Amino acid sequence: MNRRTVVKGLLLFTGGLVLAPSCVMETSKASIRLRNLDISGEDEKLMGELVETILPTTDTPGGKTLGLHRFTLKMVDDLRGDKDQKAFMAGLDGFKKLAKKQVGSSFVEASPQKRQDLVSAVNAGKAPEDVVAFYRMVKDHTITGYLNSELVMTKLRVYELVPGRYNAYFPVKTKQQS
Repeated sequence: MNRRTVVKGLLLFTGGLVLAPSCVMETSKASIRLRNLDISGEDEKLMGELVETILPTTDTPGGKTLGLHRFTLKMVDDLRGDKDQKAFMAGLDGFKKLAKKQVGSSFVEASPQKRQDLVSAVNAGKAPEDVVAFYRMVKDHTITGYLNSELVMTKLRVYELVPGRYNAYFPVKTKQQS
């Protein structure tokens, strides 16, 4: 056996061991990096379905397609204070428990009608206070993200820099005197 071959093989094996953990994708991690919130991949899926329930896909893309669940998470992580972030996480846990209790399964696995019923009950305030506060934060950021999305700003709303342009040739009817 050649000593150089053994050393070369040992170096390749060691390099493979060092690189292997970075090649394995963890399914439980969120797709975006957050500094203050500890969100798992399952939590992100739940947020995606919740946002899709708030703004469903019709002839225009829905909330999940526009990535509003990631927008909401980023806004809560960056703009909200410690107190609101803790309330958001507590409300997220409470929402998961409420969905398990009322729907019988997780919110992600529930049918669209059951999701809508649960969201309607929470929106009406028929849920624990922390869940209602969580839902209001999610709804607020979802609507803000939707109204500021590229789709709305370019295709659904026509932006006019100065409303009421001057039209020198506008026909004016004169009032006839009697």
